[in-house]
Parts: sequence; C-alpha cells; structure tokens
Amino acid sequence: MAIVKYKPTTNARRGMTSQDVDQITTHKPLRSLTHSINRSRGRNNQGRITTRHKGGGNQRLYRDISFILPNDFSGVVEHIEYDPNRSARIARVKDVKGVYFYILAAKGMKQGQKIEARSEAPIENGNRLELKDMPVGSFVHAIELTPGKGAQLVRSAGTSAQLVAKDDKNAQVKLPSGEVRILSVECTATLGSVGNEQHQNISIGKAGRNRHRGIRPSVRGVVMNAVDHPHGGGDGGRHRMAKAPRTPWGQKTLGAKTRHNKSTDKYIVRSRHQAKRR
Repeated sequence: MAIVKYKPTTNARRGMTSQDVDQITTHKPLRSLTHSINRSRGRNNQGRITTRHKGGGNQRLYRDISFILPNDFSGVVEHIEYDPNRSARIARVKDVKGVYFYILAAKGMKQGQKIEARSEAPIENGNRLELKDMPVGSFVHAIELTPGKGAQLVRSAGTSAQLVAKDDKNAQVKLPSGEVRILSVECTATLGSVGNEQHQNISIGKAGRNRHRGIRPSVRGVVMNAVDHPHGGGDGGRHRMAKAPRTPWGQKTLGAKTRHNKSTDKYIVRSRHQAKRR
C-alpha cells in the first residue's frame, strides 16, 4: 500500500495525499449486506448538540461486518472493498454454501485466498482461531473480549496485537497501546495485522475534505470570548492560561483520567501508562 501524492496545481492540493487503491477490486458493495443508517450528526432527540464538530458529510451505506464467523467456516475471498465507515479495508467472502460475509481484510489478503475459522485451521494470515490454538508470539487482530460475542479489540487499519503468554484457562495479549490484558483462551482472533497500514500517514490537505467526512470545524478556546470558554478573553490568544487546560464546560482535559471501569482492572497485567514509562 503506497501513498499517492498530488501535483501542487492549487494551494489546497499542495501537500495533499491519498491512498493507492490498487488493492480494491470492486467499487460496488453487495446490496444484501448493506443498510442505510440514520446519523444523528451530533445532536440528541431535542436537536441540541451533544457531540461537537459533527454534521454534514457524504451519504453512505453501512456494511454489515461479521465479527464472529460460524463454526467450521471455510470460504474464499471474492473481493477487497472500500468501507467508508472504517479505516480498514473489508473482504467479501463466499462460503461453501454460497453465503456471503464481510470481514476485515488482513494485511496481504488477496482475491482467491481461502479463509478458515476452526480449531484445525492453518496458522496463516486471515484465518480465525481460538487463542488456545495459536502459538505464543503470534500477531493477531479482531479479538474477542468475551467468547462468542464477536471481535471488539484491534480493528483499526494497520493495527495488531501479540499473544505473549497462555495457560490452560487464560491468555495474555499485548494490545497496540502497550497494555497487556488477560483474556480467556476460548476467545477467537484473526491471524495477522489489519490491512491498509498507510491510513495514518494520509495528509487531509484542506478543510473541505474533512467536511465530506462529516467533520465540522473546531475553534480554539483561546480565540473565543471569556463567556464562551475558560480559555477565552484577553489579548487575542497571546496570553498564557493560568490553569490547566479545560473543556468549554470547565472540566480538566489533556491528561485527565477518563477510565472509571474498576471492575475490569483485575484483567490488566500492565496498563498503557506503565508501558509508555518504559
């Protein structure tokens, strides 16, 4: 996957980049695996903005991704497709009964590749197995948190986790953030890393491109009036803030703890914060 640069024919095009779409084999999704979505555009049922900087954007159909596959699944990749709802590419897979599925496309996945999801599946990229059936050191993605619930972890483009240890009941998985987490060995995962690894290196280039994605402009607090933001007022933003950075509602941000789920702390062997300090 390469990065495509544009000629600087305009100021907006200077520095703009996009992805090479050679890996994509079709531009039309399978209608039976898509449905329309009613986007709230950041507003609640009273029309009030509850999530800022959202609205507009191109219309898009949602692709129904199978984050859990049937037992003893075997199929063939028919197409690699673009999905406007996620950073990763998706693969259209047809099983032996003629039923179609959408799955996340692993790095290096190609048309005609055979995909299996069973305990005796070969240790190859794209195959889905339980953690107990994988060798220690394997790189995986689309990991279950609860057996049978479907993949919830490591689904973004270019990401992968590593199986670092396991015993009869539990496995330890090192996530992309550096966190080491305990999971049941009966949780399933897909071998390899998620494809489209150059996604993070794309330069948007102009504001209009973000508007097409449904992202509205973000205004800095220091350029607002004092009545509108804790950082507002003063000499046009050249002053220093006396307090730690705040949200428009006065709550601390940039470093404030956001995780409050203490019930699952026992499953974390090493937090992502401890990993960064090393």
